[in-house]
Amino acid sequence: MPRLVTISRFLISIAFVLCGAIGASAQDRRQNAPGEFDFYVLSLSWSPSFCEAASERGNNGRGTQAQCGGRPYSFVVHGLWPQYERGFPEYCQRPSPRLARNIMTSMLDLMPAPGLIYNEWDKHGTCSGLGERAYFEAIRKARAAVKIPEEFLQLTEPKTIAPDELETAFIKANPGLSNSAISVTCDSKRLSEVRICLSKDLQFRSCEEIDRRACRRDQVLMPPVRGS
Repeated sequence: MPRLVTISRFLISIAFVLCGAIGASAQDRRQNAPGEFDFYVLSLSWSPSFCEAASERGNNGRGTQAQCGGRPYSFVVHGLWPQYERGFPEYCQRPSPRLARNIMTSMLDLMPAPGLIYNEWDKHGTCSGLGERAYFEAIRKARAAVKIPEEFLQLTEPKTIAPDELETAFIKANPGLSNSAISVTCDSKRLSEVRICLSKDLQFRSCEEIDRRACRRDQVLMPPVRGS
């Protein structure tokens, strides 16, 4: 009997090793090599949802104050994230090259919180293979390539919407964008983000894994634009 227990433990340990190897292979072998990735995700955060959630948590930090003050933000840029077909790199240079303050301030119209901009550079920008200025220029170009549907720019009343309906509105507003290149994320009740997949030259492209992580709720709430 002890011999059988020993054999069973040995087989279990082998199974754990194999599972670990499979998990590792699911992530890209280029892991965290700057510039070695397949495509970008442009993440557009619905600012009113962020501000409501922060208020419910009692979070009144500087980043929250910057975004959730009097200015009427709708969709803001969360980031431009290098991706693999499976998985993604992050923090590709430690320590990361210091981001110049003037570059940070130049991005506040799209990303209205200094802490967010610095974090995006450290976590995602360092994986792009681009210098700091070129990376944030790429963010600006990516944002300019996406038209926000008119009905969401000055949303004055709370809106309940199906994720598919939201995707359809973006697809109609952006020729060349397809269902396979966009996904919606949510929290327990609110819209969180719209994520759009772009090639390295910032053209719309499909991304099956991003779609698999999409919101599965039938309806999501879009709080109104603050101050509108």
